[in-house]
Amino acid sequence: MLNKRQTRILNLLGDNDRLSVNDLAKKLKVSSVTIRQDLTLLENEGLLKRIHGGAVLKDADNIDNRMAVNFDKKIRIAKKVASLVNDGETILIESGSTNALLARELINKNITIITTNIYIARQFRKEKRANVIILGGLYQYESESLVGKITRNCIDQLHYDKAFIGIDGYTRDTGFTLRDLLRAEISAHIIKKSKEVYIVSDSSKFGNTGLTNICHASDIQHIATDTELVKSYIKEFRKSGIDLILA
Repeated sequence: MLNKRQTRILNLLGDNDRLSVNDLAKKLKVSSVTIRQDLTLLENEGLLKRIHGGAVLKDADNIDNRMAVNFDKKIRIAKKVASLVNDGETILIESGSTNALLARELINKNITIITTNIYIARQFRKEKRANVIILGGLYQYESESLVGKITRNCIDQLHYDKAFIGIDGYTRDTGFTLRDLLRAEISAHIIKKSKEVYIVSDSSKFGNTGLTNICHASDIQHIATDTELVKSYIKEFRKSGIDLILA
């Protein structure tokens, strides 16, 4: 569990890409020794990369990097959604940084997790209580997602209780969107097959538009996001009968 200062470091790096130890010490009004200890802990958690004299975030498609942006909101969402997963359930977690944090919150539950993402599967390597099924497919090196025809065929062979999908954007006109065409194809396939779909994303994605549509609001049952979601979206989703979960 991160403390408030460590969460603040992640937020500052999300705004600045890289910061020195001295910059962080001044901004947070603590010693450089304390900052170095924090950076070491955060690097061990896979949330940033240490460099000489400071820390940086990683490539844009890397989940470690994306996880650190708006971390405080994402962890609230992850904890809230994890409380909705019951022991004994089989769930599918697609991809996305908030879903990666969700996986971390589920490591002590007696569940079966199906995933299209190697990074998410690796969250369970030290705790073997959950059963983890990794779907096959074409491996995307940066995002660690599995995509393509093999992935679709694997999905068709399995049954699960709930699906958790990450997004890059949403507007009323475009619906839910992703930047990556291959990942979008898999997400759309999961949504069509699933009886209960949760869109899981921090509020910064709403109002943005990714490259391609994966579904519209009428295609899903739940949206999990943070309390900073713009009021017009809150009104829209609640009016349409979607279960809106605000963390």
